[in-house]
Amino acid sequence: MPIDILMPALSPTMEVGTLAKWLVKEGDPVAPGDVIAEIETDKATMEVEAVDEGTMGKILVADGTADVPVNQKIAVLLEEGEDAAALEGAASAAPTPPAPAPEAPKAEAPAPQAAAPAAAPAQSATAAPARANGHDRGERVFASPLARRLAKEQGLDLSAVAGSGPHGRIVKRDIEAAAGGAAKAAPEAAAAPAAAPSAPAAAGPAPVQAPSDDKIRALFPDGSYEVVPHDNMRKVIAKRLTEAKSTIPHFYLTIDTELDALLKLRSELNAAAPEVDGKPAYKLSVNDFVIKALALALQAVPEANVTWTDSGMLKHKTSDVGVAVSIPGGLITPVVRNAEQKTLSVISNEMKDYAARARDRKLLPEEYQGGSTAVSNLGMFGIKDFSAVINPPHATILAVGAGEKRAVVRDDAVAIATVMSCTLSTDHRAVDGALGAELIGAFKGYIENPMSMLV
Repeated sequence: MPIDILMPALSPTMEVGTLAKWLVKEGDPVAPGDVIAEIETDKATMEVEAVDEGTMGKILVADGTADVPVNQKIAVLLEEGEDAAALEGAASAAPTPPAPAPEAPKAEAPAPQAAAPAAAPAQSATAAPARANGHDRGERVFASPLARRLAKEQGLDLSAVAGSGPHGRIVKRDIEAAAGGAAKAAPEAAAAPAAAPSAPAAAGPAPVQAPSDDKIRALFPDGSYEVVPHDNMRKVIAKRLTEAKSTIPHFYLTIDTELDALLKLRSELNAAAPEVDGKPAYKLSVNDFVIKALALALQAVPEANVTWTDSGMLKHKTSDVGVAVSIPGGLITPVVRNAEQKTLSVISNEMKDYAARARDRKLLPEEYQGGSTAVSNLGMFGIKDFSAVINPPHATILAVGAGEKRAVVRDDAVAIATVMSCTLSTDHRAVDGALGAELIGAFKGYIENPMSMLV
């Protein structure tokens, strides 16, 4: 029987991907472990390996196709002894790609809004029967943390929701579809006490929404602009940052740190670097010291090395520091794991490797997912200070400005020092004001006494 090849989920947050290139043709033999395609996610381009043996019978999604939903059939593999006749019906069974989820909010008219949720159940039709059987057997429901939270807020029973994610997992769009369907199905002639709370919402003004694309474009003369479609990376960045600012109560703490001792030590360490193949084994940057200092500060203030979840606080044992790296079309945050245990030279070389592969979109998911905090450094652009947006699941992010000569007062006398302003953004649910102040104070201590990072 022909084997369906589905669009894989290459990360926990992946919902769609771009089928960049097929590396096999129809009729080619395929063995388990063979690389058959390249898939572009919002963060990286990754190779996909075959898991079954056979002959590539039919390719259903062409090279360069964007926004292919996870679990959509993309090809059919023929098993040993099967010929093209076995493809009849199998190739046509590929589901029609649903409208990409980010496009749904564009419509403002009631009819399109009501129709948008209905698209999601159709998308998950192939996964729904398996999930229903699983529920009947009493198996646990597989759902993303965000989907569970949304279901709880909407009062939905997860066991009654069909999942469209990997292996039938329930994701955000399934909850939105179920909630929209429930609202549509609610009888209009409900009892007065139940209907009363919803009546003002129906009669009153609609919820505040962003202007539609057409309304925005109408503000500008035709021909005065060009439309550059969003790629997957920009869509995901927009979605995640909007969720972060909407759901995480940010507050900010700014502190000035003096860099003169650090710059002197950095110069000495770089001058003493041994040569490997005619090149210095390392070249430390100020950012390498920042990463190390923040990692050590989290160890000194472990109550701030946390992640908020609805069920409880995750207290991390190691300092895994994400570092924002600018790449064409957006940014990515590779994570330096166990940064408190690594030397400055190891951190430096690791970050150089991450940055190079990030720009080529060659990072693996495990290299940019997770972490307990992050660093965003715009000092090299001359930015004095700024506030960064927290990147879930982190509870903090440190925004680093430029080091510059400033007048400071020491012993009632004015002196000149190299000063760097840093702003800590914190999730107030997990890190209170005093705790955040303790963390950024510990960071300042390591920056101004850099020798303490070497012992």
